[in-house]
Order: sequence, then structure tokens, then C-alpha cells
Amino acid sequence: MTVIDANRMLEIEARYPEYFHRSFRQRFGGLMILIATLLYSLYAVWFFDLPKLFAEAHWERVGIYLSQWVSYDVQPEFRIGDDGSIDIRYPRFSPLGDNPHLDWLVNNPDGSITVSISGTSRTVTVSKSETIVTAHGVSVPVEVSSGAPKVVGPVPGWMTVYDDNVLADLGFAGNVSISVDRVKIRKRFIGWANFIFDTQSFFFDKPVGEVVSLIVSGPRIKPDQSNLSLAFDDIWNNSEWQHGDVWTKLFQTIVMAFLGTLLGSLTAFPLAFLAARNITPNRLLNQILKRFFDFLRSVDMLIWALFLTRAFGPGPLAGSGAIFLTETGTLGKLYSEGLENIDSKPREGIKSTGAQTVLVHRYGIMPQIVPVFVSQTLYQWESNVRGATIIGAVGAGGIGLKLWEAMRTNANWENVAYMVILILIVVFIFDAASNALRHRLMGMKPH
Repeated sequence: MTVIDANRMLEIEARYPEYFHRSFRQRFGGLMILIATLLYSLYAVWFFDLPKLFAEAHWERVGIYLSQWVSYDVQPEFRIGDDGSIDIRYPRFSPLGDNPHLDWLVNNPDGSITVSISGTSRTVTVSKSETIVTAHGVSVPVEVSSGAPKVVGPVPGWMTVYDDNVLADLGFAGNVSISVDRVKIRKRFIGWANFIFDTQSFFFDKPVGEVVSLIVSGPRIKPDQSNLSLAFDDIWNNSEWQHGDVWTKLFQTIVMAFLGTLLGSLTAFPLAFLAARNITPNRLLNQILKRFFDFLRSVDMLIWALFLTRAFGPGPLAGSGAIFLTETGTLGKLYSEGLENIDSKPREGIKSTGAQTVLVHRYGIMPQIVPVFVSQTLYQWESNVRGATIIGAVGAGGIGLKLWEAMRTNANWENVAYMVILILIVVFIFDAASNALRHRLMGMKPH
């Protein structure tokens, strides 16, 4: 065992002071950061009043909206006449068309009608005197012959009685609203109704094999148009899903992002040379251009879009202009900082040969900055594809406006899901393409 005397210990401490004489920040820095983070979290909880926010939030709406993203409902209405007859009606734009043939609706011998909401466990039987709702293992009769509907027996927790109607909540499968002279049923199905052909199309509700046979070898439905062309027209002009308009707006969004980013990069590139201190030794000009870049990028793209829609009206021109202004500021700053960080030796070597300024820039600067500039521009373009969707919601054109219109109705959530999926696919494709190009330009292997 080696014994270290006092002199040796002092010598070691003098040689390695960073281990034996640590500052207060080094000793307690991590703990102070942890305490500061905890205090800030507590302050945020108090400032935003998070307990009250979570307590008063309508969490049930999350499930409702998500279910409407992946499903659709059919709403038959049964009107009970004075003579006891039951007339079935559907909304004007029912996903089943004008003459639906329903296997889940049965006409009984006694004149009543039984509707299967979810198999045999959830059914509704409508007759002239009462409506029987079966769910959760019990059957609850509701009399409709008097002045107001009346539940016979105890009222279950999934049924609510109002003054003029009774509402039965059957969960995801649907619900039933019962009044004296009518019964409204909402039955939910998984999937997107009429996504390919709408109810006005000749191909609506036909099996896939029959549709393919008609397109490939069937007789012409319209003498002046092939069946393939007719099918494409019906899909493109689908009145419920509006594929043609959605895809056109999506293409507008891509063009807006590309045009705005391209014009912004072309404008920022020469200005960056004037803003870089090591390229243009004029402090006043450098500061003016840098503050100009700060101004352009400090105003959010959404605000620029609002200004330009007032100036030029709603449309993709305003969206492209908003992206152009924002990208001029962002790329101008990135380009100028990149120029200020280049290696000056190649430029000085070329300058020493007596070459002109243009040649010095071409051979002394460009080889260093082009891969970096292109990489930054591609990243901004990828980001602007997402940004163009947001500014479209304020009238700047593109699919963002279409998405906002669908959300405002609070009823077309399946259309919202369709457009969100399209946007995600486009973003993923552009992200992959941008990453591949960046790695190729930087001489790196893609991960």
C-alpha cells in the first residue's frame, strides 16, 4: 500500500486543480438546473391553470372526432302516421343513395320494423305504439302513443329522457332519438363511404369485378365517351370527396412552396455576399442587409400571408409571396453566416494570382458553400411544404384552405382525415427526397 505524504498531496492538487478545487458552478450546477426546471414546471402549471383546464376539458369529443375520421353513419328516419303506417326517409345526401336495399332493416309480419344497430345485441324495433330499444342485455320499451314518449320501467344509464324525446346512446354503433311521431336512428359503419364513386355515378354500388369488366370490355355507357374515361371522370369529380379539387389544391401547395423557396433563395444568394463582412468590407451595408433579413424573418409567414391576401386577394400568389419574403430573410441570414465562416486561404491564394473578383468568388468561395447552401435550401423547401398548408387556411390558397373549410363544418371529419393523410404522404416523400439529396451533396451515405 502506497502512502502519500502532505507535500506529495499538495503537488497533485497543484497539478490538477480542476479536480480538487472545483467552482461552485461545477459542484452544484446540475442540481441548480434541476431545481430551476422543477420551479419553472410548477410556475407553468399555476400560470396555465392546468388542473382546471384538464378538469373542464371535453375529453369525450376526442373519441367522437377520431371515430368520425374512420367511419360514416347512415340516418334513417321512421315517421309514424296517424293511421299507424311507418314511412322510412333518408337525408338528402345519404351515402346509400336514393334507393337503398338494407339487409339490417327487417319488416316484421305485424307491421313493425326492426333495425340492427350492431348485430343482435343492439336493435331497435319501431311500431305504431311503441319503440323497443335493446342494448347491454336489456330491452327497454318506449311508448309513443301519448303526448310525449314514455319509458316503461326503470330508465337505464345509457338512455336520457327529455320533455319531447328520449335519446338512447348505443356507443360507437350509433344512437336513437325517439319522439311521438318519429324515430331517428344513427347507425355507424367503419370506412369511408363512396370514396371511389358517389351516388350519382353509374358505377355506384356495383361489385369491383363488374366495374372492371365494364371498363375493360363492357358496352359503352355513353356513346361519345369510353367507360374508362367515364369512370375517371366520376372519380375525379366525386361530389362527396372532391378528389379533383383536393389534388389540385395539393399541387398548388407544392408549387407555392417550391416557387416561394426558389425565389427566396435566388434573392438571398447575392444579398448574402453583400451582407458577409469578410466578402464585402462595408460595415454600414453589412448591418443594413442583416437587419433587413431580421425584419423579413421576424414577421411570421402567416402574418405575411394575411397582408398579401389583403393586397392581392386570396389565392396561391399570396401564399408564394409570403413564403418568398420569409425565405429571403431566413436564407439570407443562413447564407451570410455561412460565407463568414468559410476558409479564407483558397480565396486568398486565387486572389494572389491577380484573378478578377468574379473568378475569386467562383473558385475560392463557391466550392465551399454550394453543398451547404443547397442543403439549407432543400431543408427550407421541405419545411415550407408544411408551412404552405398552414397559410392556406387564411386564404393563401392550396390544400390548407380546403382543409379549413372541411373542419369548419364540424361534420366532414372523414374528409379532414383524407386530406391530412395526403399532406403526411407528401411531407414524407419530400423529407426522404430532401434527405437523399443533402446526403448526396455532402458526400455522406444516407442512413
